[in-house]
Amino acid sequence: MRSIGTIAILSATSPVNFTTLRSSTVTRSSPVSSPSFACRQIPQHNFQIPVASNKINDRHSLFKVPSVRTITRASSSFMASSFSPENARVPPAIDLPVPSISKFKIGLCQLSVTADKERNIRHARQAIEDAAEKGAKLVLLPEIWNSPYANESFPVYAEDIDAGKDLSPSTTMLSEVARSLKITIVGGSIPERCGDKLYNTCCVFDTDGKLKAKHRKIHLFDINIPGKITFEESKTLTAGETPTIVDTDVGRIGIGICYDIRFQELAMLYAARGAHLLCYPGAFNMTTGPLHWELLQRARAVDNQLYVATCSPARDAGSGYVAWGHSTLVGPFGEVLATTEHEEATIISEIDYSQLELRRTNLPLQKQRRGDLYSLLDVQRAE
Repeated sequence: MRSIGTIAILSATSPVNFTTLRSSTVTRSSPVSSPSFACRQIPQHNFQIPVASNKINDRHSLFKVPSVRTITRASSSFMASSFSPENARVPPAIDLPVPSISKFKIGLCQLSVTADKERNIRHARQAIEDAAEKGAKLVLLPEIWNSPYANESFPVYAEDIDAGKDLSPSTTMLSEVARSLKITIVGGSIPERCGDKLYNTCCVFDTDGKLKAKHRKIHLFDINIPGKITFEESKTLTAGETPTIVDTDVGRIGIGICYDIRFQELAMLYAARGAHLLCYPGAFNMTTGPLHWELLQRARAVDNQLYVATCSPARDAGSGYVAWGHSTLVGPFGEVLATTEHEEATIISEIDYSQLELRRTNLPLQKQRRGDLYSLLDVQRAE
């Protein structure tokens, strides 16, 4: 085990001292060569980040925002003529990789979820097959699609993803259908059991059915709006430690789960690592959904000039937790390309990565960032 630092939004008015940014109280496991996932990490683009208490949703161990020094009038004048955009990402942002396919169809499967797990698995498989039949090369499923969304349900429906087979029928199905249909699947999320811990976990499968990445929800949904909604995922779930970005046949994808979308630093990190697309399986509720669901998707897309895809469970007014629905695909200019209402539905829409370069050329944010004033520090790449 070795210590690492933190990701931070820093004032760039003084040199960055990587030594002082490192923390001796947080650790990262060494990379492993085994393809299995028994509490281990994926080496390719699945970067390990330290965690703090599961109760803290702003995740200070991932992102810190120190106070900015007062800038004198003289130094301000100098900085205005020297923006140093290359310093706004430390290390500098990775250029967009050239994907093997630049235009393809994505399927967003907004599924009804019941208490019958076997039915949920069969139903998800049918939806994936229908999407692939309509031309989808990438399919996204909702958050917690094999289980009711409830703290009391998570331990009952949890699966040992690392063990696979009978101990993880949901991911076994996803692997089989990805391989048989030759598609990429971002498998929404399911409750995962690893040792004595439970996680809210998203698995990504490639066209060979191989598990390419496993993202454990980083920011746990702990919320209390009196008279509206109260929910604490941290009562049963453990927060993930790792931002997850993965190369697939349909481009480089950054993964977040539901509440993760509220934290723009994570999306900024993915963009700086060359993501073409961000996928957020989610289940916003009837209080936050109408106000924030589309707003957040469009914000993450337009701020980072990339595609954002979300997928929700269908709404069940009789369940303990009522999902907002409205699965959506947003383009790199913040435009809603496709969306649905709250009923069960599958959206098929087109992603065209040539739009990324077009939008970034027309609105050159990368060249206009004030690296003389602020930086996003990616400690893992800085090491």
